[in-house]
Amino acid sequence: QVRLVESGGGLVQAGGSLRLSCAASGGIISRNDMGWYRQAPGKQRELVAVITSGGSINYADSVKGRFTISRDNAKNTVYLQMNSLKPEDTSVYYCKRIGFTSYWGQGTQVTVSS
Repeated sequence: QVRLVESGGGLVQAGGSLRLSCAASGGIISRNDMGWYRQAPGKQRELVAVITSGGSINYADSVKGRFTISRDNAKNTVYLQMNSLKPEDTSVYYCKRIGFTSYWGQGTQVTVSS
């Protein structure tokens, strides 16, 4: 059973930075596309960024130029570097191993104060 554990969330002022980590256990991630998603209260979960097994990357328009997704297959970990944070980035952030069987982490709260 694959387990994903996110960390790195917290409270930050607008304009600040955070780095989220998603550590996988019980299975490797190198052969899978990995994604970061977020869900704000009362809103649907939305895709933030995805990195394919081959290293291709896509971002939601709302985070382009501010967020960077990366992966370290040796550490079985995916990261999301978030810079120039805005109050509207406040959400619970989840990582997902994308595949025939997908797995989600439990989420980490990011709160950006104005």
